[in-house]
Order: sequence, then C-alpha cells, then structure tokens
Amino acid sequence: MSCSGDADNQASATKEEHEEKVESIEEVSNTMPSASQITSEMMQNPQVLAALQHRLDSIVGTPSGYIDSLPKPIKRRVNALKNIQVKSMKIEAKFYEEVHELERKYGDLYQPLFEKRQSIISGVYEPNDEECEWESDPEDDDEEEEEDKPAIKKEQAVEKSKLEDAEGEDIKGIPEFWLTVFKNVPLFQEMVQEHDEPLLQHLQDIRVIFSPPDEPMGFTLEFVFDSNPYFTNKILTKYYKLQSQPDDKEPFTFEGPEIINCTGCKIDWVKGKNVTVKTIKKKQKHKGRGTVRTVTKQVANDSFFNFFNPPEVPEDDSELDPDTEALLTSDFEIGHMIRERIVPRAVLYFTGEAGDDDFDEEDEEDDEDEEAGFNNVGDSDDSEGANDSDYDPEKDPMSKETPKECKQQ
Repeated sequence: MSCSGDADNQASATKEEHEEKVESIEEVSNTMPSASQITSEMMQNPQVLAALQHRLDSIVGTPSGYIDSLPKPIKRRVNALKNIQVKSMKIEAKFYEEVHELERKYGDLYQPLFEKRQSIISGVYEPNDEECEWESDPEDDDEEEEEDKPAIKKEQAVEKSKLEDAEGEDIKGIPEFWLTVFKNVPLFQEMVQEHDEPLLQHLQDIRVIFSPPDEPMGFTLEFVFDSNPYFTNKILTKYYKLQSQPDDKEPFTFEGPEIINCTGCKIDWVKGKNVTVKTIKKKQKHKGRGTVRTVTKQVANDSFFNFFNPPEVPEDDSELDPDTEALLTSDFEIGHMIRERIVPRAVLYFTGEAGDDDFDEEDEEDDEDEEAGFNNVGDSDDSEGANDSDYDPEKDPMSKETPKECKQQ
C-alpha cells in the first residue's frame, strides 16, 4: 500500500509541475509582441528599410545590379560593346549633319513656293481661276445643289452669291492668316494673349533660314511684319543653335540634333505700345504717419512677344533653376515646331485640317504657377500696353539679357 501511495504522490507532483510550466509559457507568450508588431516596428526603422532596399536593388528590377553581378571577363566584353556603340553614334551624328545639308538644299527649292504663298496672303498677288480650283471645294457642292432648286430660289441664291462676292472685293489677301494659325495650335493658344492679337494681325510671313555651311548648325526664324503702330521693326528674328554630337559625359543620351541655345532680338517699341510690360498701382501705408500713397511701377507682362527675349543659357554648363529650364524647354519645343510643322504646312493649320495629331500638346499642370504671377493683393493693372518710358530692364528681375537688334528693312 505504501508503494502505491508514493507513486500517486509522485504522479500528482509531476502533473502540477507540468501545469506550472504551461502557465509560465503562456505568460511569456502573452508578453511577447506579435509578428505583425515586429514587422511594423522594423518598417519604421530607416536603417532596416535602407538595408532591404539595397538588397532588393542588387537582385531585382535594376540592370546595374545584374551587371554588377556578372563575372569580370563578361563585364570587359560589355565595355567593348559600349565603345562600339559610341562609335556607332558618331556615325549617326554624321548622318544627321548630312540631313541638315539636305534640308538647306531643299529649303532653297521650297522658297519660291513660300514666297508665292506670302504674296497671296498679303494681297500682292491675286491667283487666277486655275490656281484657285480645288477638287473638294465646298462651293462646287453648293452649285450642284442649286441646280435642283426652283427657278425663283435659284435666282435668289445667285443674287446672294453676287452680293457676297461684292463684299469681298475690297478685302485683299487673307487677313489674320498667321494669327488664325496660332489660334488653331494648342501650343500657341496659351502663348498668344488678347492684347497680342492686334499686333499679330500685321504678321505677313514666317521664314526659316538655315545657317550657311561654314557656320555651326542652326536656323533662324524670321517674322515679317507690315507697317504698324506698335513697333518699327520690319522683321523680328529668333536664332536657334543646334548640336549634333554625342555628349562626352553622357554619349548614350544622343538621339539626333537638339537645340542647345537660342537668341532673340530687340524690339523697337513705339512709346506706350510695349505689350511685354504692364503698369500696376500699389497702395502703401506710412508706418509712422498712417498716410496712404499710391505707387505706380512697371512689371513684366505675359505676351507672345516675350518669345523674342528668351532666358540666357550659361556657357559654363552650370545648372539652371527649374523655372528657367522649363521656359527654355518650352521655347525649344516652339522653335522646333514652327520650323518643322507650322511654316511648311501653314495653310493646313489655318483651315484646321492639320489636327492635333501633328504635334504634342503641352501639359496644363505646369501653367498654374505662371498664372499666379503678379496677382499681388492691392495691385491693379493700369493698362495692358503700358507707357514704358520709365521702365528699366536692368532693374527688373524678370528682364533677361538685351537681345541683338532685329532687322530693319
């Protein structure tokens, strides 16, 4: 009996020890953080995140990580391929230089056609009936419809047509041709302000002049105006310098000729007609006496004609501020489009047949900051084409380097 009792006591003690151990483990388990808590704390540790990102970059999604993992002999061969690629791009640069020569050659062939176009637009030349025939002219379709109408209505239509022809007899050329072209191009719609339109009504032609063979690759845009009450220049110019060589530091970014600089010209404004500046009035209160006075000053004004006074590109390759870089990027895009699209296909932009597919429309998100310019509290515009007799460009932070003189003819 004693042996049996001892065994029962031993079993009971063992059971109690086991239960105590289970309880102890449960207590420890309850006090330990969960897996999600541990993960959350790790993700808030910058050092852990940096280590994970470095590890991920070295194994997935980044070509450099893959290249770094290659054996040294293979890396050497890849470098040899890169050297071949640079030589290939130099040949490509020569190709584009010859393309530029072809553009110069064919530009001379296009010129007589563009000169005739300009003479029709300005009213110097009146095209004959044969030159005015066009197979899809809507007026021809109207004439076919008139044949099916009763005699009385037909006579009324003829009288109406004669009246319309008589009204158009006094109109020379095609008024507002280039202004209409600009209005039909989204890229220019934000650029041309309402106060620019009376000036652009005097624009008679836009020419593309390629640089001579013995000069650096580039082209000049010539804007030809007739006599007007706004400025005395007959021609406003904008020169674009091109580069067609791979960059020594980043040769693989080469994709053909690119505009690297541009130079405008000085516009000789008639007094009080400068639309690139405006007068604002600002009230100032004296701190001591409390009196209020009105101060008048001139500031830069949004205008198409700022196109002829672009920001200066530094020659030392120093970095530009974001605003200046954005202005130059937009300027280069506009210059390229005028040369490649607007001048060669002007009539199609005038009629709207060119469509939006022929060019890329700029994002409107970048325009918000520009729209906020000079909307100071207490300021008011005095005039859009303000008197600029007291305006000093050197004291205006918005004014750029004075461009070269425009042509007088």
